[in-house]
Amino acid sequence: MKAVHFGAGNIGRGFVGVLLHQAGYEVVFSDVAAALVDALNAADSYTVREAGEGGRDTTVTGFRAINSAAEPQAVAQEVAEAHLVTTAVGPGVLKFIAQHIVDGLQLRSAQLPPLQVMACENAVRATDTLRGEVERLAGSQWPQLRAKATFANTAVDRIVPGQSGDTGVDVTVEPFYEWVIESAPFGGDRPQIPGVHFVPDLEPYIERKLFTVNTGHASAAYLGSAAGHTTIAASLADPQVSGGVEAALRETSALLVAKHGFSAADMAEYRAAILQRFRNPALPDTTTRVGRQPLRKLSRKERFIAPAAEAAELGMGVDGLLAAISAALTFHAPEDDEAAQLQRALAEVHQGSVTADEFTAEITGLGPEHPLFPRIREEVRRCAG
Repeated sequence: MKAVHFGAGNIGRGFVGVLLHQAGYEVVFSDVAAALVDALNAADSYTVREAGEGGRDTTVTGFRAINSAAEPQAVAQEVAEAHLVTTAVGPGVLKFIAQHIVDGLQLRSAQLPPLQVMACENAVRATDTLRGEVERLAGSQWPQLRAKATFANTAVDRIVPGQSGDTGVDVTVEPFYEWVIESAPFGGDRPQIPGVHFVPDLEPYIERKLFTVNTGHASAAYLGSAAGHTTIAASLADPQVSGGVEAALRETSALLVAKHGFSAADMAEYRAAILQRFRNPALPDTTTRVGRQPLRKLSRKERFIAPAAEAAELGMGVDGLLAAISAALTFHAPEDDEAAQLQRALAEVHQGSVTADEFTAEITGLGPEHPLFPRIREEVRRCAG
C-alpha cells in the first residue's frame, strides 16, 4: 500500500507520517522545501520521540520524498498509484495541492479503488475546501474524475513543538494524539490506521478540538506574550495568564454544550486534560511559534472569532475570548509576516488613515450589524491607542 503525504514538516513526519507507517503504508512525502526533501531521501529512517510521561520512540522506515515544485509530474504519478492522500500543509496551501491531485486523478486507472483523500489541517472541514479546489481546477473533467476519489473530513490533534536545529529529520512530539474521521464517505472501505476513530458526524469533534485545543493554545501564546513570557509552560505558570485562558475556554465549552450536546462535566474534563498537555515541561514550546500567523487566527472561521460570534449571537458571555482577541491584536513577532502586517494595520488606525470599523471588518470578516462587532471594534480602538 502507498500513501502520498503533502507536507513533510514536523507535523507531517511526527503525526500523520508515523501513523501511516504503523498502518503499513509506504509513505511518499511531497514538499517544496528542497533541503528537507534531500535530507529525507538521504535517511534510511527517522525517529519520532514522544516527550513526557508515557512517551516512547518510534522508528519510521519505508518512506521517500519528492520535491513537488521541481517534479510535479512525478508527484502526479505517485498520486495516480496511491491508495491514500493526506495533507499537513496549512489551510491556505491546499489550493496549491489541488493541482497535484487533479493531475494524479487524470493518470489514475479507473480499475483502481477510489483514492482516499483527507486533509489533516487545523481548520473546519479542510477536506471540503481541498475538494472544492480540485473540482474548480478539474472543470469539465470533474464528472469523469470524481468516481476516482473519496474525500473525507478529519479532525486532528497532536502538539508538535518547534524543534531544535540539530535533530535532522527526527521529530519530538507529545505522547497524546487524536485523529477523528467522518465515516460516511468511505462506506465499508475505511482506511485501517492505528488509533483513528470514525464517527458519523464529524462537526462536533472538529469544533470541540478547534474551540478548545486551538483556542486555548493560541490564548496562552497571546496572553502569555503580552505578560512578557516566552514559552507556553511559563505562560500557564502565571496565574493571571492561566486564568485568562481558562476563562476563554469556559466560554467555548458553554457554546459546545449548547450547540452539540456535550455534557458540561465532559467538557470540564476535556479542558483540564488540554491544559495539562500545554503544561508539559518536556515540550518547551514558545509563544512566538504558537502565536504566529495572527491574521489567520483572527479570521472569521478560526479559533477566536468563530466561537465568539456564535456565542454572541446566542447572548452568551464572551469576555474571556475578547481578552484573548485583544492580546492577539497586540502580538509582536517581527520575524512573522502576519504579525508585522497586523501591527502596521493597527498603526494606520492610530494615524486615522483606516477607521476602526474598516479594520474590524477586514480582520474578522464580521459586519457592523453583528452583535460581536462593536465589542471587537472597541478593543481595536484601545489597542491602536
